[in-house]
Formats: sequence, C-alpha cells, structure tokens
Amino acid sequence: MTEILIKRAYAEPEDKDGYRILVDRLWPRGLTKSKLKLDQWAKSLAPSTELRKAWNHDSDRFEEFARFYRAELNQNPAVDDFLELIEHLPTVTLVFAARNEQANHAMVLREYLLDQLKRQ
Repeated sequence: MTEILIKRAYAEPEDKDGYRILVDRLWPRGLTKSKLKLDQWAKSLAPSTELRKAWNHDSDRFEEFARFYRAELNQNPAVDDFLELIEHLPTVTLVFAARNEQANHAMVLREYLLDQLKRQ
C-alpha cells in the first residue's frame, strides 16, 4: 500500500519524500518551484476558498472544519483520478504551507486518502 506522508512546504525536500504533491489552493509565499521540488500541484484537492476562510485556521474549530472538508472530498471528482495516480506509488508526500503542523487540511486529506485506498 502507498505510504502517505505530510510535510510543510518550508521544510527541506528529501529523497524519502517520494512523489511530492502540493495540496494547497494557493502557492506558498516566498517559495519557488525549484525550492519546492514538486511532482504535482493538486489544488483541486484543497478545501474550497469558502471553507478555508470560514475556518481561518482556528484550531478550536478543527474537528468541524475536518467534517466539512471530508464532505467536500466526498463530492470532489478529482479524488478518484488522484487515487488512481497514487495507488501504485510507494511513497507520496502531501506538501502544505499552513503553520500549524497539528491541525491542517493535509492531515485530513491524508486520512481520507488512506481510508479510500483501503476500500479499493
């Protein structure tokens, strides 16, 4: 099964990251394409602008945000294509720019994708 890691965009890329995918809708401030060393930018998997703004990275509302984000992912046709892409890769790293490494959308996305891969 594919190993899915998450990593902040501002952390140094490493060989163990495998296939690196930016999962933010917006490009991380101050970083260049060469600095990020991405294989893909999957902005279609990011939370909607409305959801991101409503949450405003408030860790007290993270569970509520996660519930709404999972609902968005359930309705997102890009998820199936993305699962097809990653299911045969040994390691995938979801790259995100949020400051909070304990409460961010990449964590929710990782768990969601792992659940979907187990069901296949």
